[in-house]
Amino acid sequence: MILNPATIDIRSSHVMAIVNLTPDSFYASSRHASYEAVKQSVERAVMEGATIVDLGGYSSRPGAEVVSVDEEWRRVEMGLQAVRDADVEVVVSIDTFRSEIVRRAYTCYGAFIVNDISAGEADATIIDTVAELGLPYVAMHMRGTPETMQGLTDYKEGVTRGVVDYFRERVKVLEEAGIAHDKIILDPGFGFAKTLEQNHVLLAELDELRALGYPLLIGLSRKSMIYRAVGITPEESLPGSLALAWEALRSGEAIVRVHDVAATHQVVALAKYYKQVCYDKGR
Repeated sequence: MILNPATIDIRSSHVMAIVNLTPDSFYASSRHASYEAVKQSVERAVMEGATIVDLGGYSSRPGAEVVSVDEEWRRVEMGLQAVRDADVEVVVSIDTFRSEIVRRAYTCYGAFIVNDISAGEADATIIDTVAELGLPYVAMHMRGTPETMQGLTDYKEGVTRGVVDYFRERVKVLEEAGIAHDKIILDPGFGFAKTLEQNHVLLAELDELRALGYPLLIGLSRKSMIYRAVGITPEESLPGSLALAWEALRSGEAIVRVHDVAATHQVVALAKYYKQVCYDKGR
């Protein structure tokens, strides 16, 4: 069953389970080619602690295939049907930059979170669509496209300042278009138009992004900033993913977008307990 996003507090920490509906996502175990595979994965994710599932029908990895609107919708619709029929209740996020996908999904299945890697720059009409429908909106930082982004890593005042300045301007555009302040979520875009070192600097300086006053979505799971740093593969990078999830949560709440729900749910629960004991109550 698909829950309205209004049933959760997006300013609190949540585990968002990655459910890729593509054949070419970088981490093979996250790919789901059938209705039954999605349904089983969603049921397992919720049982393990996910409150949000993120459905993606268009891979954003460098060199990924170009996907038509109709093919993306075929994949997303299959995923939405599976979530609707699953024997659990969960909020849905759809990873898309296309307004047509947003409108079709809303018409058929109701409210969800829009997770846009382009922050409205790939399809400007998505912003007006989200505003019209009153949906929560994740704006991610990226330069260029997935094909060109890794050549666009020159941040004259540092990567964190570059990301913060980008969002200062971008949220003005979103709010002026009618997206409510309390429905905007910011994603720093780890791995997108950032070098290995810049990703880690940005993680260490997340407080500067939190100071903008919007909830954060953090996508670190099994990314190259982990496995390249220590010379392993994505399949071997769960411990590193958990370590960096802890670092992201240590100083504040966040939605954590992950492949490994049960393990990350423990990290989220521990981070909440740690902050309660060490900060809320004092030592």
